Amino acid sequence: MNNEIKLIASNKKAFHNYFISQQVEAGIVLEGSEVKSLRTNGMSLAESFIHIKNGEIFLKNAYIKTFENTSSFVPDERRERKLLMHKAEIEKLERKVKEKGYTLMATKVYFSKGKVKVEVALAKGKMLHDKREAMKEKVNKKEVDRFLKQRGR
Repeated sequence: MNNEIKLIASNKKAFHNYFISQQVEAGIVLEGSEVKSLRTNGMSLAESFIHIKNGEIFLKNAYIKTFENTSSFVPDERRERKLLMHKAEIEKLERKVKEKGYTLMATKVYFSKGKVKVEVALAKGKMLHDKREAMKEKVNKKEVDRFLKQRGR
């Protein structure tokens, strides 16, 4: 059995626009043709979000490309998909979301032990000055790494 993790999609903008404070893994309910499409990396998390409704957690607006070779049922590409988590974890996340400024988002989708998993992150929005500061730190780190590489360290 294949135990490695294969990344399908990641939400890079989430790390730029939000402070990520907690990440948890969740399963996802998919149709058979959607899984086949994911094996060919036919997914995008751009504009997707997660919400909790009636004690259940859902991924909305995530794009999964229609599998070309499907003959019968073709699911909507941006349909609402249920995530699978323990009730206690969902309640804990829901309490945090009710605090000011927190939101839930999908940061990664990947195969783990043959199953599709979604990394759900608890995030708080960054202000413009926070984004600028993060970019400055990134540039400074690159310059330091480049300098150390030139010196042979």
